This record gives sequence, structure tokens and C-alpha cells, in this order.
Amino acid sequence: MTNIAVTLTVNGVVRRAEVPGRRLLSDCLRHDLGLTGTHVGCEHGVCGCCTVLLDGEPVRSCLTLAATADGHEITTVEGLAGPGGEPSPVQRAFAECHGLQCGFCTPGFLCTVTALLRDNPAPSEEEVLEGLSGNLCRCTGYQNIVRSVRRAAELIAGAEEA
Repeated sequence: MTNIAVTLTVNGVVRRAEVPGRRLLSDCLRHDLGLTGTHVGCEHGVCGCCTVLLDGEPVRSCLTLAATADGHEITTVEGLAGPGGEPSPVQRAFAECHGLQCGFCTPGFLCTVTALLRDNPAPSEEEVLEGLSGNLCRCTGYQNIVRSVRRAAELIAGAEEA
């Protein structure tokens, strides 16, 4: 099988890899690029653990071929922090509101919520629940995760007012 050269801008850094044509983006990120923050849960696109941002939009990296991401921008959980390594408002809110639990689903939630709040900085309760509906957490009843989204929206609004 012939490998395919892919060039991805991952977390602002141009990265290149030679991958088999059937290599999933999740495997490319984890195994070829060493970015293990992206987790793989169900491997069927159901749980959302593997969610990353592709050109700013949430995608399931376990369903996306690395070759199709060639030339695109990818943001993983490792790329959500600020330039000095300070937590993003979403990361900070999840820590403050105990939305982390065991942490396995957290990278997918963080990427999903980052895109949600970028597109809708003041979501209603229903919009928050809809926005989170593609991500599964096996540890909670989602109360702290929903609280985290609310708190992140407050933090983002406060930053914009300053």
C-alpha cells in the first residue's frame, strides 16, 4: 500500500506526515503526530470523544480520513489554550464547574463547546443541550457539563466587555 503525504496545520503549526490512505485523522493525530489529547472511544462516531475542529468546525476524527484533511487547519484539545499556555475560557469553566469527571470525554466536549460558543456566545438552555447532544459522558448526568458551558459563556462575555 502506498502512503500519502499530508500537510496539516495543527494548532497553528504546519505538520507533515506520510500515512496510509485509510489512516483515520484520530490515528494520524495520536500516532503520527504524537498529539494524544484526542481520545478515541467508540470508533463509530457516536460518542464524540474524538471531536476536533477542522477549519473551525467540529468533526469526528475517528470518521475522517487523514488524507481528506490535507491542507486544512485542525485544532485539537492541545491547541485550545492561549498563547502563554493559559486555559481558554472553556477549559477554565470546565475546571471551575467540575465538568471534567474522569476526563476521557473532556477533549471532545472542549472542542465542541469552543465551536458552540464561538457561533452562539449566549445559548439558551435548549441550545446548550442540543449543542452537547453529540457527545457522551459515561460519568455524569451532565449537570456540571451544562454548568461549565454557562460559565464559559460568562467568561467569554466578560472578556469581550473588558
